[in-house]
Amino acid sequence: MLNRRWWDVAAIAVASVIVAFTLFDPPPYGPNDWGVWATTAAFLVFYFAYARTRLGADRLAPHIVVSIAFAVLVGVGAAFEPSFAIVQVFVYPFIWTTAPSIRSAIVSNLLIATALASGYVVHFGAAGVIAGLISAAISGGFSIALGLWITRIASYGEERGRLLDELQSAQGQLAAMHRDAGVTDERARLAREIHDTIAQSLTGLVMVAQRTGTRLEGVAGEAAASARADVELMEQMAREALTEARGLVASLAPVEPGAGLGDALARLAASFERETGVVVTVSASATGLSREHEVVLLRSAQEGLANVRKHAGARHSAVTVESVDGEVVLTVSDDGVGPGAAAPGTSGFGLAGIRDRSALVGGSFAIEAGDDGGTVLRVGIPRADAGPAPTDPAQEGRT
Repeated sequence: MLNRRWWDVAAIAVASVIVAFTLFDPPPYGPNDWGVWATTAAFLVFYFAYARTRLGADRLAPHIVVSIAFAVLVGVGAAFEPSFAIVQVFVYPFIWTTAPSIRSAIVSNLLIATALASGYVVHFGAAGVIAGLISAAISGGFSIALGLWITRIASYGEERGRLLDELQSAQGQLAAMHRDAGVTDERARLAREIHDTIAQSLTGLVMVAQRTGTRLEGVAGEAAASARADVELMEQMAREALTEARGLVASLAPVEPGAGLGDALARLAASFERETGVVVTVSASATGLSREHEVVLLRSAQEGLANVRKHAGARHSAVTVESVDGEVVLTVSDDGVGPGAAAPGTSGFGLAGIRDRSALVGGSFAIEAGDDGGTVLRVGIPRADAGPAPTDPAQEGRT
């Protein structure tokens, strides 16, 4: 309804029909004909100079100006020639389209109907009172009834559109939750499979190697000594592989935020301490994160602790979450051997995964040597009430 080209065509078409009606009478043309033509020209000038620019404005002051001007034009035109009332097929819909409220539209309709009746009275005298009232009542009443009906349909359509948007949003959230649940279930399945197959097999291999070494202790000779050395090497390699497998199980284990990020990190730290013997302290006081961002920080903490397990040789690690300059910053530090010179993604996927995961939510990532030795890993996520944080281009670390 707000396409100005269609309104332009309608205005010109109505004006052309009015002029055509006056031309049906043979010349000479009288003052009434000239008056109708002048009023029609004034109608077109007012529409193109002012009224059409108010389409879509929905403000009361311009609507009042348009309504009064159209009422005057309808009354003057009908006073010259009653057939000028044809202009109502344009005026009434235009009034409804530009009205800021239903009340203002109804008042404008009544004003135009009154102007039409007045024009009939001026043209016909006292004999035109009844005709004018009937014409005004029919046209004005039909316009109000049709306008209210269409307005109700439009309101119903807007409500349906709003509900549809809410439904689509809910469906999107539900799909995201299903994806998260699927990822969590798959991680749990892989952790169980590794624990029940590879880890168990490696545990058995360590036990067999220990038993074989015990049996070889009472055997003398160079061949026996060489065999014992090979068995010890096998046991050492199996233990290292078992440690890697357990670390992989720990990193894949689904640790959901649940009651909050702090609780999830505490459970993660307790599990990590039981697995490795490394003492982990947790401090999480920051708020203002969505569930998606909490999951990003939780997974980053898992990867950071997995890195401590594999590379740091640390005795103590600390995990903190705090608000810093519009960001919530996760820090994983340890007292181990330091980060070295490796960059994320050069020899593994751990730190590269943290970098990519934080970048997806507009976060930052950095890893560096601690002031007192060891490694400090930082992941920053923008708060819900802050603008997106730029991704840190300087991303160094180990895998």
